[in-house]
Amino acid sequence: MSEHAAADRARYDRATAHLDAPLALVDLAAFDANAADLARRAGGKPIRIATKSVRCRALLERALAHDGFSGLMSFTLAESLWLARAGFTDVLLAYPSADRAGYAELAADPKLAAAVTVMVDDVAQLDLIDAARGTGGETVRVCLELDTSLRKLGGRLRIGALRSPLHDPEQLAELARAVASRPGFRLVGLMAYEGHIAGVGDTLRGRPARSLAIRLMQAAARKELAARRAEAVRAVRAVEPGLEFVNGGGTGSVQHTAAEAAVTEIAAGSGLYVPRLFDNYTSFRGRPAALFAQPVVRRPGVGVVTVLGGGYPASGAPGRDRLPEPYLPEGLRYDPQEGAGEVQTPLLGSAADDLLIGDKVWFRHAKAGELCERFAELHLLDGDEVTAAVPTYRGEGKTFL
Repeated sequence: MSEHAAADRARYDRATAHLDAPLALVDLAAFDANAADLARRAGGKPIRIATKSVRCRALLERALAHDGFSGLMSFTLAESLWLARAGFTDVLLAYPSADRAGYAELAADPKLAAAVTVMVDDVAQLDLIDAARGTGGETVRVCLELDTSLRKLGGRLRIGALRSPLHDPEQLAELARAVASRPGFRLVGLMAYEGHIAGVGDTLRGRPARSLAIRLMQAAARKELAARRAEAVRAVRAVEPGLEFVNGGGTGSVQHTAAEAAVTEIAAGSGLYVPRLFDNYTSFRGRPAALFAQPVVRRPGVGVVTVLGGGYPASGAPGRDRLPEPYLPEGLRYDPQEGAGEVQTPLLGSAADDLLIGDKVWFRHAKAGELCERFAELHLLDGDEVTAAVPTYRGEGKTFL
């Protein structure tokens, strides 16, 4: 075990000696350092926090208290309304919604309507909102989403997520005109999330050819998108000169997106916790801030321990990269016959022989906020002590998806 890893494990174990696992921990020193690094990379442009990657109101507030952070990017309309009622005044819903009851609440409440901006990429979504608003007469703030995918060979080759149908600047302008001409709506923003750049690591361990291919693809995608995004912003501003924001980026592309003059703010969230999928980037290095511990409950044999639970796969295409990583002590790995189990997880490796019943094994989740769907609270590590426990969304009784 490396000296640094051994010191971290000793610190985590000492600080949580009075707590039984399973438990989730956030190292505040690492969290704050990651926030400062995101702000540095953004070069003065404000960072809007992606709430799906945090899922804890106390830590959203902590991040917003850092210089360089402003506003939230939510993932459901119900969450957006809840956050606005809790006092957050700038909430951008990053995905279209079909929550008719939520739209009725939004259109009936001046405070909510002023705080929440909804996402639209189709006139049918405007129709749904109008049908749902009932007697609510508040103006609904609207953001349009540009599809960022890289298309080659006349569109036969597509690289990027299947998100908005609005790929060309004129398509954005056409929908902008529909919003502008429709009573009860106000166009305030444009979003373009380049997931194939911001969310795909470009240095894969043991796969140099694949890593090079990803870097070449991302360089081409950045160049194409920067030109198209600037053109789209010009087209939309021609319809709505008072556009308040243009949002782009993600943790993996902060500095590249911030360099585009057309972009006014950056979205990021995973970079606060730095889950293990964000180890594979050449552009930045974060500090793991969010971990969870599982207790050793069995010692089936030499080189084997069994911990309770731990089968917390991340969303996305199923694969080994979606599993949590046995992190500390170093040198543990899954049994290929069992993997990460629903109720118990065998772990193999020489480090197992130094673990006793009741000891903690520390894991890193593959993604960021999804960890909070498994735990009701996060224990906050300040220096060498756990100084507080704060509720996750789940701990507040909120499971939005």
